[in-house]
Amino acid sequence: MGSVRGLVFWPPVVFLLSALAWSIADFDGFHAGVNDANRWILQNFDMAFSWASFGAVVLLAYVFFSPLGSVRIGGPDAKPILSRWNWFAITLCATIAIGILFWAAAEPMFHIKGPPSFSGAEPFSDQASVFALSSMFMHWTITPYALYSTPALAFALAYFNLGKSYSLSGPLSVVFGNAVSGRTGALIDAIGLYALVAGVAASLGAGVLTIAGGLGVSFGLEPTALLKFFIIVTIVLAFVVSSISGIQRGIKFLSDINIKVFIGLCAFVVVAGPFGDSIVLGGKAIVHYVTTFVPASLSLGERASDPWMRDWTVFYFANWLAWAPVTALFLGRISIGYTVREFLTVNLAAPAAFSGMWMIIFGGAAIALNAAEGGALVSALEKSGPETVVYTLFEALPFAGFVIAVFGVITFVSFVTAMDSNTHSIASLCMKNSSPSDESNPSNMSVKIFWGALVGAVAFVMTATTGIDGVRMLSNLGGLPGLFILIGAGASLIIMRLQLMATLANPKFT
Repeated sequence: MGSVRGLVFWPPVVFLLSALAWSIADFDGFHAGVNDANRWILQNFDMAFSWASFGAVVLLAYVFFSPLGSVRIGGPDAKPILSRWNWFAITLCATIAIGILFWAAAEPMFHIKGPPSFSGAEPFSDQASVFALSSMFMHWTITPYALYSTPALAFALAYFNLGKSYSLSGPLSVVFGNAVSGRTGALIDAIGLYALVAGVAASLGAGVLTIAGGLGVSFGLEPTALLKFFIIVTIVLAFVVSSISGIQRGIKFLSDINIKVFIGLCAFVVVAGPFGDSIVLGGKAIVHYVTTFVPASLSLGERASDPWMRDWTVFYFANWLAWAPVTALFLGRISIGYTVREFLTVNLAAPAAFSGMWMIIFGGAAIALNAAEGGALVSALEKSGPETVVYTLFEALPFAGFVIAVFGVITFVSFVTAMDSNTHSIASLCMKNSSPSDESNPSNMSVKIFWGALVGAVAFVMTATTGIDGVRMLSNLGGLPGLFILIGAGASLIIMRLQLMATLANPKFT
C-alpha cells in the first residue's frame, strides 16, 4: 500500500484502534468520556446543526429550479455510467437503507411510549402515534438526503466540471482556494475518513445484532460471540467478492436485488398487515410533518428547551453529517452524465419518497399491531432491545418464519452493499492521485480489503464485549467537522451558481 496518502490513512487507523483498546480496558471510562464529548457538541452546536440542515433543504430546492439545475455533470458530452434505476438503487442502498430495516419498526415504539412534552400527546394515544410517524419522516426522509446530496453535488461539480481534486477539500477549494490544499486538505480528509469508518463499524455491529436476532427467532440460536464472528466474517468475505467485481457488477447487482426485495417486503406487509390503519395514520402524519416542518427543523418554540430535540432530531442530524462528507465522494462519482436536476431527483426526491413510504408501511404497521397485540412490540423493545422489534412485528403476520428468513438475508445483503460502496469512498480518499477509474487498481483493492477487515474486527470486538454504543458515539463526533464541511459545500454551490455557470456548463479540462 505504498501509494496511500499517509496523512489521511494512518491517523484514523491509530485513533480507531486506540479508542477500541480504551473501550476494552475501561469501558465505563470510555463510554463516559465519549458521551460527555457528544453531549457538549449537541448542547453547544444544536442550533447550528438545525439551521444548517434546514438550510441544505432550502438551498437544494433553489438549485433544482435555478439554471444550475440544467448543467450536466461532467460537461455536455458526458455519458452516464449507470441507468437511472441502478443509480437510484445504489444511492438508496449506500445511504440509509440499512437504517430503515433496523429502525422503521423500532423507533416509533420509543416515541409512542414516551412522547415529548411539547407534542401535547399522552403515551400510547392517537396523538402520540401521529407524532411518532411524523418524527420518522423528519429523521429519515427529506432532511437526511439533503445532508447527503449537498456535499455530493458540490463534489461532483467540483471534480467533473471544475477539475478539482478527488477529495473532500475539492469543493471547499471553490470557496477557500489554496487554503484547503496540502496538509490542511489531508487533515479534512482524515477527519471525514475517521467518522465514516467508525460509522460503518457501528452500523455493521447493529446489523450483526439484527441478523443474530433473526437467527435466534428462526433457529433458536443464541447470540454468542462465535455466531457474531461467523456473521461478520461472512459479510466481509461477501464484500470482498463484490468489491473485486466493481461498481458495474458487484454493487449494481446487489443493489438491484436489495430494492426488489424491499418492494416485495412492502407489498407483503401491505397485503398481510393492517394497511388500512397504516394509510390513515400515514396521511395524518404527513399533514403533521408538513405543517410542523419549520419549527421541527429549527427547534423553535417549546422544542428549543426540550431535551428530546437534542436526543433525537439533532442527534440524527449529527449522525448523518458524520457519514455524508465521505459518502458524497461515492454518490458524486456515480452521477456523471446526468444533469443537476436529475441528480437531485435520484439522490433526494426519489429515495426520500421511498423511505417515507417504507415508514408508513412498516412504522404504521408496528404502531397498529402494538395496539392490537396489547403492547407486544413495546414489550419486545424493553425486554430484548430495538433489534427484536421488527421480528415481533413479523411474528404477528402470516408466514412469519419465511418472511423473517427473507428479512435476515436482505439485511445481510444490505450490509454487504453498504460496506462495498462506502469502502469505495474510503479507499479512493486514501490513495494518491485517485480517480474513478482506479477501482480495479491492485493497491486500491488492497486498501479496500484492509478497511473492510478493520471495520469487521472493530464491529466484532465491540459486539462481543462492550456493545456498539461506544463506537456509534465515536462516529457521531464526526458530525461536528461534517457540519462545517456541509456549510462549505453549500457555499461552493452558491458560488458555482453565481459566478461559475459558464465553466460548469462547458468544462475546458475534459
